Amino acid sequence: MPIEGPLRELGIHDVFQLLDLSRKTGVLRVTSDLRLNDGKIYFDEGAVVFAEMRSNPHQIGTLLVRTGKITESDLERARELQTKGDARRLGEILVEMGAVTPRDVERQVRFQIEEVVFEVMSWNEGFFSFSEEPGPDVAMRAVVRIRTEALLMEGARRIDEWSRIEKRVPHVGVVPHLAALSSGTSPALDLLPAEWEVLAMIDSTRDVRTIARQLGRSDFDVAKTLFGLESAGVILLIDPGAAARERPGGGSAAELAELLAGTEAALARHDHQEARAAAEQAAAAHPENAAIHLLLGRVQLAAGRPAEAVTALRQGVRLDPRLAAAHRLLGHALAAIGRFGEAVEQWEHWERLTPHGPAEAARVEEVQQAKAAALTLGRAGVQHG
Repeated sequence: MPIEGPLRELGIHDVFQLLDLSRKTGVLRVTSDLRLNDGKIYFDEGAVVFAEMRSNPHQIGTLLVRTGKITESDLERARELQTKGDARRLGEILVEMGAVTPRDVERQVRFQIEEVVFEVMSWNEGFFSFSEEPGPDVAMRAVVRIRTEALLMEGARRIDEWSRIEKRVPHVGVVPHLAALSSGTSPALDLLPAEWEVLAMIDSTRDVRTIARQLGRSDFDVAKTLFGLESAGVILLIDPGAAARERPGGGSAAELAELLAGTEAALARHDHQEARAAAEQAAAAHPENAAIHLLLGRVQLAAGRPAEAVTALRQGVRLDPRLAAAHRLLGHALAAIGRFGEAVEQWEHWERLTPHGPAEAARVEEVQQAKAAALTLGRAGVQHG
């Protein structure tokens, strides 16, 4: 008999404790209509052995590339084997290829599982269901086994720390800036390697989530590091949305409508400079609006600036993972800068988003042709300058 119910009646932490104490084996499914998201967590005798989420940005192949463990060509070769019918997981294929060590895969799988679990633990609405399933395949092929008790303790610690951090990092759209140096001799910085890594990513445009994705780290870890750097006076943390709201009329619906109309009109007459200025102003005033980042990405692509389009469109799909047009255009932008494997990944995500609606449905042939070309170029090792 399945265990199920709304999260407002039985919190997700209580569900995890119940499955841990009763040493259950099976699959916990959690859905959130508010977030348009869902996740699956696999248990084996109370331990968590695997987890996946619809909007999970931490795909293991991408993580291994970002952390320098494998190359794009390694990832393409492994995915090609899967396409040809190899039923093994990506990590298993990469290990046999000699591209990565079992320890590297274990570390990234653990990170992937933890990020899904901690994301689900932050939900206080939605619906859960647990079905007892033998799951021998999942258990036998599990790369890691994580004690549920350890996940609950770490989840509680994160919630406690977030309550302190959120005073300066209220959301992952906050943008760090390097603090201006005061006159006189500047003190030497005594930072840990992880802090230097985050500091090197600060360019006054990347937000918390962008830095986390590019480093292959969690939003929580990056927010915590930035909080410490600001406390030390090294950086400033600025909320673009708050700054826009402080300007007279900065965040008004009327101004937004005017900016969007101006952007579309400028695009229609191929005035890319004006279109970009209007779209960037709208994005600064409404950083949490996915459709605006989609529009900015369109403008950057039309202006022949694919790298900037990638940044805008990635923000759009982070804010709304079901924004099909953003995934399609992000694929084109990534292909334009030679990142063919990631482009194919975005187009495959686009294909899974159904229904697309009339406008996107008309793009099926376009996407199929682009994907085929990207796969060919990727296998040929073509690079863009």
